[in-house]
Amino acid sequence: MKMPKLLNSFRARLVLLLVVLLGLTLGVQYYVNLRSVRRNAHMIVEQEQAIMAGVALGVSSINSKKYLFQMRTDLREPVFDENTGRVKNVLVVDNDGFVQDSLVAAYSPRYNDDKTETLVHLKDVPIPPLSPAVDLPDFNENLPTWLTGSAPTKPGEPGAFYVPVETNKGKWYIIVVLDSANTLTNLLERQASRSALYTLLLLLGTTLVTGLFVWRFTRPIKDLSVAARRVANGDFDVRVPTDRSDEMGTLAAAFNEMIARLGRTRELESQLHQVEKAAVVGRLAAAIAHEIRNPLNYINLTLDHLRSSFAPEDPSKRETFERLANQLKSEVARINRHITDFLKYSRPTALELEPLDLHAQAEDAMRVIAGQAAESGIETNLQEENKVPLVVADKESLRSVFTNLLINSLEAMDGEGGSIGITLSAEAPDRVRVEITDTGRGIAPEDIAKIFEPYYSTKETGTGLGLAIVKKAIDDHGGSISVSSKQDGGTTFTIILLTQPEGGKAEA
Repeated sequence: MKMPKLLNSFRARLVLLLVVLLGLTLGVQYYVNLRSVRRNAHMIVEQEQAIMAGVALGVSSINSKKYLFQMRTDLREPVFDENTGRVKNVLVVDNDGFVQDSLVAAYSPRYNDDKTETLVHLKDVPIPPLSPAVDLPDFNENLPTWLTGSAPTKPGEPGAFYVPVETNKGKWYIIVVLDSANTLTNLLERQASRSALYTLLLLLGTTLVTGLFVWRFTRPIKDLSVAARRVANGDFDVRVPTDRSDEMGTLAAAFNEMIARLGRTRELESQLHQVEKAAVVGRLAAAIAHEIRNPLNYINLTLDHLRSSFAPEDPSKRETFERLANQLKSEVARINRHITDFLKYSRPTALELEPLDLHAQAEDAMRVIAGQAAESGIETNLQEENKVPLVVADKESLRSVFTNLLINSLEAMDGEGGSIGITLSAEAPDRVRVEITDTGRGIAPEDIAKIFEPYYSTKETGTGLGLAIVKKAIDDHGGSISVSSKQDGGTTFTIILLTQPEGGKAEA
């Protein structure tokens, strides 16, 4: 696997992130430990330097006529500073344990009035436990009883260290008393605290970076989860982003392909369902046409024969006879019309396409409802917003579409006045828009999605095929139809028709 391709791998980047975080953590820990080692080493060196300076000062006092506390004022070494120096006292002690000289004047020899000398014994001087400055085999042999050793002093802590020296008065001892390295310790503790703070900031930074990477790594998973829930609810138009080049991008692309296939499968199922319904309707229509139309024709002819041959002589009875006969013929015609609707919806339509003037077709359809609209006080109007080009359509099919929609609008008015209008406009160079609007009772929101389905009707006597036939006719022409309505606020049907047939030009 090539390196660029490897870096595009989700797993490789996750492992790389973990390695980087582990390296940073180990690096910080190593840095902190290194500083701690250097701090301890610095304390040891500082302690050794303080002991060496104290011993050197003690040796110098033995060979000098000045006491140590007198020499202190001439010293410029910071370790001998009374307030901040590490060396708090330097004692020169003889073999009997008496202090012959001290950096602290209170423990130095005192001369009495009779010029005798008073010495302070080492046991009366408050000092920390004594430890040898150098641990050699013969260094600590034949020590006096007053000089007792103890456990070695830890670097940085208070302690007293002795060094034997040979003088012309015998073996003396130089004792260096060290104070705790508080100043240095505090400084190093602050440095350690600062290092800990840096470590904490680094951990917070790595946590933030980890959170960002985890959020980025898991975002496609969340997108897939949301998309899966939408698909489960029937939304097959959802897609997830595929802008990644790792495994998540491959998974997202596969998910999108799967949803596209599911959508196509659902569409094919819907089409198959429609085909099955159409087949059922076709068989039903054929049966109705065969079983009902022949008796209807016989009934219709018989009514005509009765009207011509058996009409009563009495005028009043003749009028009743004619009225009943006309009602029977009207009912026969209504049954025959329903059969025709079944046949129109179930059989393939053979369109005879020709260039048509929509304005003329709309006027012709308006005349069908003009009389009844005038009786009901309903205003009708036809508007052409701009020059509308000819459309290529079947004349009878288009007339049926306009008539069906106008009759529906008229029935929705309930005879209470209002208006019905047709508006024609050029939608695009190759499309024309037709809007049929009424101010009737409107369509309930729950019914809008189902009004174009066959056999769905809100009328008690309706077959539910009127709008289904309209939609089928518009679909056969390659156009589209939609509806917008507000209950008790009117309805608008919008039709889009082509000015040229699909796949070529119509013959004039």
